[in-house]
Amino acid sequence: MSKLDGNERWKSKMLMTEHVQHYEQKQGEEVRKMITVEERTMVRDLILLPYMETMVSKSLKEIEFSGSILKRAFGIAGQAIQERIMQDTYRLQKELKQHNIRVLADEQEEFLVYYKIFCRGYQERFGLTRDVMRTEISLRLTKYTAELGAVLKEYLKS
Repeated sequence: MSKLDGNERWKSKMLMTEHVQHYEQKQGEEVRKMITVEERTMVRDLILLPYMETMVSKSLKEIEFSGSILKRAFGIAGQAIQERIMQDTYRLQKELKQHNIRVLADEQEEFLVYYKIFCRGYQERFGLTRDVMRTEISLRLTKYTAELGAVLKEYLKS
């Protein structure tokens, strides 16, 4: 931001074309450095995926020690979902690295979890409430389960 921004006196003054172009170019560069909505969604997903992987791992251990007749089928399904979560984590890490974005855990409060996002020279603090995390994790696990169910149905049809 220059010293002249916000100074009403300079609005009526004539500017040379190259100065205007330089100013607009600088403003465009600043906007490109900021994190986009799509990138923010990728960051959120990257934050949630390790929690999901932990939940699926715990469920797999519970299934392993259960006396259920279908424990083998549940275990295979759980492992397939766990593998998909790991693939998505790897893909998101790779994409964010290409976009020059890093995510680091910052701090945890009672109901909030904060992360630091380093995006193309800027630093931002990103927070998620535990309720939002639970909801998003539930939605994502439902999506993974539905995808697995669709694959199984397709297999049974053939």
